[in-house]
Amino acid sequence: MQPAPQTPDQCEASTEQIGWEALRARVATCTACELSRSRTQTVFGVGDPGARLVIVGEAPGAEEDRQGEPFVGPAGRLLDEMLRAIGLSREQVYICNILKCLTHNNADPTPAQAAACRPLLARQIALINPQLILAVGRVAAQNLLQVTTPLSRLRGQIHHFATVDRGASLPVWVTYHPAYLLRSPQEKARAWEDLKAVRGLLKRPSP
Repeated sequence: MQPAPQTPDQCEASTEQIGWEALRARVATCTACELSRSRTQTVFGVGDPGARLVIVGEAPGAEEDRQGEPFVGPAGRLLDEMLRAIGLSREQVYICNILKCLTHNNADPTPAQAAACRPLLARQIALINPQLILAVGRVAAQNLLQVTTPLSRLRGQIHHFATVDRGASLPVWVTYHPAYLLRSPQEKARAWEDLKAVRGLLKRPSP
């Protein structure tokens, strides 16, 4: 018998105080939305749980669903190159997504799906407590910041993500998704400006 689906409110209430391994187990067994019925496995995230930089993407693709790791394939390789350009490796940051499950036909997350996953992502970010969050792509940025502002207007300035259980907020920078840069290489120069800003922000002393 399938466990009864959790509502987002139930999920939020049950994740506010749990630790890292309990959160990982909660994600693996989450039934808060219909995507739990079609996934191969959840994609929790990878990297350093004490990282200064958290990278947030949109949702797992088919290959991520198979491997259980975010940002694999060509987009993942480009992300690795982007990190190397500012002196970082995949192992030194933490990479995760707005959603922990593959969407149907690689569609954008629905508001309900994003709301179901948000408490899990929020707790993940709170446990890491990074110096900076980098949102890659329009969908990730809009969902993380809870806005409908176009990516072009979100770039180039600091935004903030509230961590409810810590009563604080963390700075957020926005750039293009690596998959978009593969389709639109003419935007790589703008992405490089974003990355240089990220590098500068990470050099600031932590508050």
